[in-house]
Amino acid sequence: MTDKYITVTQLTRYIKYKIDTDNNLQEVFLKGEISNFKAHTRGHYYFTIKDEGSRINAIMFSSQTKKIKFTPTDGMKVLVTGKISVYEANGGYQIYVSDMLEDGVGNLYIAYEQLKQKLEKEGLFDPKKKKKIPKIPKRVGVITAPTGAAIRDILSTIKRRFPLTEVILLPALVQGAEAAPSIIKQIKNAENFNLDTLIIGRGGGSIEDMWCFNDENVAYSMERCPIPIISAVGHEIDFTIADFVADLRAPTPTGAAEMAVPNKLDVINYIEQLNIRSKKVIKNKIDFLNQKLVEIKNKYVLRNPLSIYEVKEQQFDYILEKLKYNMIQLYNQKEKKYLNIMSSYIFKEPIKLIDPRKNKYIQLLSKLETLSPLSTIKRGYSILRKDDKIITQKKDLKKKDKLEIELMDGKVNMEVI
Repeated sequence: MTDKYITVTQLTRYIKYKIDTDNNLQEVFLKGEISNFKAHTRGHYYFTIKDEGSRINAIMFSSQTKKIKFTPTDGMKVLVTGKISVYEANGGYQIYVSDMLEDGVGNLYIAYEQLKQKLEKEGLFDPKKKKKIPKIPKRVGVITAPTGAAIRDILSTIKRRFPLTEVILLPALVQGAEAAPSIIKQIKNAENFNLDTLIIGRGGGSIEDMWCFNDENVAYSMERCPIPIISAVGHEIDFTIADFVADLRAPTPTGAAEMAVPNKLDVINYIEQLNIRSKKVIKNKIDFLNQKLVEIKNKYVLRNPLSIYEVKEQQFDYILEKLKYNMIQLYNQKEKKYLNIMSSYIFKEPIKLIDPRKNKYIQLLSKLETLSPLSTIKRGYSILRKDDKIITQKKDLKKKDKLEIELMDGKVNMEVI
């Protein structure tokens, strides 16, 4: 009864045989857009060729890649020539490319570059706006699919590195048309959990699989989120818009977990170093204070406290003696000055102070009288004036001048003839 059943390998080989012997599939000409491109270290190219409706895996061996004149990248439109065959290990059919020509840039790549330039101009990528990731978080949130390798890697990494950190899973779709709204909803929901850090991402995949992380509204939601964000889109080579907006970019979910929490061994070593340093600082401080105490205890004053009193007592005696001496000197000066004043003739014969002043007054009156013009007039002289000016010479007069003559007993007017 079991003779009619065949193995999977037998079926796969039969399908491969049928495809390999189909002349229509021995030389196929395809055009499409490159996605999920990887260049192997041995020179082989692995990628996907897709259009709006479907995709096919492709491989181009190093012997063929040497012939092409450009470097393939995701989003590039190409024209390829090759044969279709089956890869027995996974039963998938693929095209083995023998030649490839550049046919322009794909629509997804153009959309990605346009959005990137727009958000960069708006400042969403500005390094100055990046929030600092806490070194030792108490609670980390993770927005990703609830099943799959990404969440398992994050949980196991955090548990291994720093099990004291609590992890809050915020499940979201990370692929497909509804992925972007789901991620935006959970970014807003994350604000309700008092998180220190938020990880957003998924495992690897093609550019189409991860396109929700190139969504404009997801970028704005990340930029507005008050929680520091680590992007964890599992594609080490290519960047998504979310990688540029995030406060820190990790190439994989495991890398994001390692960036989110410290290594417990490093923390323990750091604490031990702080303990050693603090003990050393305290010991140095105690040694310094002990040395100061010894110096103070050995001071002469503390060993001979009476010396302070003795010095001050001696200083007091010196000041007191100096004060007495100065008082006596001042008294003697004042007494001498007093005796000099009392022995002055002013106090003994004050009348002599008046007579000299009287004699001087009489002398001044005599001089004043001698110089007075009235005295001159009394001696027979007169004063001749013309227009209130004294005339002393004849030449100052002319006929008809009106003159005034002052005599001892009055004034007389006259005219020159």
